[in-house]
Amino acid sequence: MRTLIKNVKIVNEGKIFEGDILIENDIISKIDTNISEQADETIDGFGKYLLPGVIDDQVHFREPGLTHKGDIESESRAAVAGGTTSFIEQPNTVPNAVTQELLADKYEIASQKSYANYGFMMGGTNDNLEEILKTNPRNVPGVKLFLGSSTGNMLVDNPETLENIFSNTKMLIAVHCEDEATIRANTQQYIDQYGEDIPVKFHHLIRSEEACYKSSSKAVELAKKTGARLHVFHLSTAKELELFRNDIPLKDKKITAEVCVHHLTFTNEDYETRGSLIKWNPAVKTQHDKDGLWEALLDDRIDVVATDHAPHTWEEKQNVYTKCPSGAPLVQHSLVVMLENYKNGKISLERIVEKMAHNPAILFRIERRGFIREGYKADLVLVDLNENWTVEKENILYKCGWSPLEGMSFHSKVTHTFVNGNLVYENGKINEQKFGERLLFEVQE
Repeated sequence: MRTLIKNVKIVNEGKIFEGDILIENDIISKIDTNISEQADETIDGFGKYLLPGVIDDQVHFREPGLTHKGDIESESRAAVAGGTTSFIEQPNTVPNAVTQELLADKYEIASQKSYANYGFMMGGTNDNLEEILKTNPRNVPGVKLFLGSSTGNMLVDNPETLENIFSNTKMLIAVHCEDEATIRANTQQYIDQYGEDIPVKFHHLIRSEEACYKSSSKAVELAKKTGARLHVFHLSTAKELELFRNDIPLKDKKITAEVCVHHLTFTNEDYETRGSLIKWNPAVKTQHDKDGLWEALLDDRIDVVATDHAPHTWEEKQNVYTKCPSGAPLVQHSLVVMLENYKNGKISLERIVEKMAHNPAILFRIERRGFIREGYKADLVLVDLNENWTVEKENILYKCGWSPLEGMSFHSKVTHTFVNGNLVYENGKINEQKFGERLLFEVQE
C-alpha cells in the first residue's frame, strides 16, 4: 500500500517546510518537495500542517478491572481522533501490573484492541523488586513508582525499598511525587473544619506545593546518589522547577520532567466554575505556578508535555470531596489545547512537536517513531489551523462521555491521523480496523 500526502507544511526537528511524503506500507519512504510517484491513495494537504503523531507518555486507560471508566479500545480510539498515535499506560489498573504475568496480560489485550501504538509501565511496590528486575527494557518503557497515593493502592513509602529499586534497575524510573504524610495532615485539618464535604477549591492547599516539593526533591536526590534514570511525571509547582537542568542535551539528561496539559491550562481560580471536574493529583495550583511551568517548558527544564489521561464516570466525579476520585480525560484534546497556545503566541509549532513527539521518543528511546524521517514508522497527523469548533458532548469520544474542557472553543482541528501508515481517522470518522503496535525501546549498554 502506497499513500502520498502532497502540498503540506511539514513540522519536524525545529523546521517548517513545504513538501510531500510518500508512505509505503507502514514506513515513511520518501520526503521531498514534489513527489510524482504513483500511489494507491493521494491526499492533498494544501494549507494544512503535517506533524509527527503525538506520543503521550502518561495515560490511564483503566483496563483491566476499571473498564466502567474507560478501556484500551475506547480511549485509544479517542487518542487517534486527537492526533495521539502512541501512548505509555500506567500500572494502577485492577489488578495492579506488578508482575511479569500481569504486564503480559495488558500487552495481550492491547494487541487485540488498541487503535494506537502502546507501551505499558511495570509497577513498583514495597515488595516486588524481584519482579521489577525481570523486566525486559527492550519491551517495556520503564518502572512506575507512586511516591504519593493516587488511584489504586501502589504507594511506595519504604525508604530502603526505594533505594533498592533506584540502585538496581537499569530502566527509566517514572515517579508520581507527592509526600503522603503532608497530604494526610492537610486533609485532616480540612476534615476537622468541613467534614467529608470539603470545598474543592482547597484541593491545591491539601495536595500542596510543600507535599510536591518534599517528594520530588527526595526523588531527585536519590537519583543523583544512585545514578538512576529518573523521569518526574506531572510537575505542578514553580518551586519544583529548580530541581531540573536545561544546560545539557535531552539525550544526556539522567533526570527529566514532564508537565501535563491541565497544569498549563487551569489554575485554582477555575475550581469555582469547573469544580471537581478539574480535581487532579497533583492538584492544579496557582497562576504563579502555571506561569513557572510555562517558563520551564520553554527554557527546557521541562522536557515533555503529556495528559495523565484518567477517566472517571460523571457520577463518580459528583461525590463529596473525600470520595471524589482525582483525574480527568484529556487524550483526545491535548494537541488542540497546545495548538490553541500556539495561536495565542505562547509556543511555536516546532516546540509543540518537540515536546509532544520528539522528546518522548528520545527520553524513552522509542525505536523509529516520534520524527518525520525516511525509514521511520508513518505515525502522522494532519492539522488545519483555521477551523473553529467547540468541545461538546456530541464530539467527545471518551467512554466516560465528559471532558473538563466542555464548552471551550478551539481554532485548530485534527483532520487526519495515520498509525503505522494506515489512515485511522479522517474528518471525524474512525477507521474501525486496529493498527496499533507494541512500542519497542532501544537498550543502551
